[in-house]
Amino acid sequence: MVSAIGLHSFDSASQREAALNSTGRGNEQADKECLLILDGRALDRECLASALKDHDLGMAIAAMGAIEEWRIKKESYPSLAAILFNLGGRKLADRGIADEIRLISSEFSSVPVIILSDTDDLGQILTALECGARGYIPTSVGIDVCVEAVNLAAAGGIFVPASSVLSMRHLIDSGGRDTRPLTTMFTHRQAEVAQALRRGKANKIIAYELNLRESTVKVHIRNIMKKLKATNRTEVAYKVNDLFGEGALAHE
Repeated sequence: MVSAIGLHSFDSASQREAALNSTGRGNEQADKECLLILDGRALDRECLASALKDHDLGMAIAAMGAIEEWRIKKESYPSLAAILFNLGGRKLADRGIADEIRLISSEFSSVPVIILSDTDDLGQILTALECGARGYIPTSVGIDVCVEAVNLAAAGGIFVPASSVLSMRHLIDSGGRDTRPLTTMFTHRQAEVAQALRRGKANKIIAYELNLRESTVKVHIRNIMKKLKATNRTEVAYKVNDLFGEGALAHE
């Protein structure tokens, strides 16, 4: 009997403590803003939510399959600080994806929408930003970077992967305008070599300026000649000059 009374007393104390802890967590939750994770795949969104909680995101987290679910359940959560829309392997070119991002960005105009995607393709990143997204996180980054990116967007910044910013370098440096018409035919590096040939530079100079081996420059030149169906460097320079002229006129 004594043991039973002791057990009962312990259970009552535990329940009171649990209730107090629950109330504390509720008040703490109410003080936080909320990150909404949108992902139609239950396991993916639950794993992501758990990882973000474990890495001290500093926000309450709601993980839902669609924005319609949030509209129904939003009264149970704090106000939104950001929306993390996980595309996974889908692309913005897929039917309805870009329109969905535009719709969400328009409806939640004061809340930053951040795209999480398996690709860091520059074209897709720019399209996402054009659709109203205020951040783009490739799944190739670690969870710590993801946390920082979400907090940056919530604070009013825009996060894009560094690799994509670096790939835009040729568009904003002093020679960027020259190479733009060539990038539709050549890789970025081939376009740089082609422009150097257009200016009459020797292989050693090209290798030095582009931080390449001279043998690598020769490989690029061979590939450029194949694409242009040119038989020598002079013909390459002539054809590249024509391409540049057409691109410049189109740009102007």
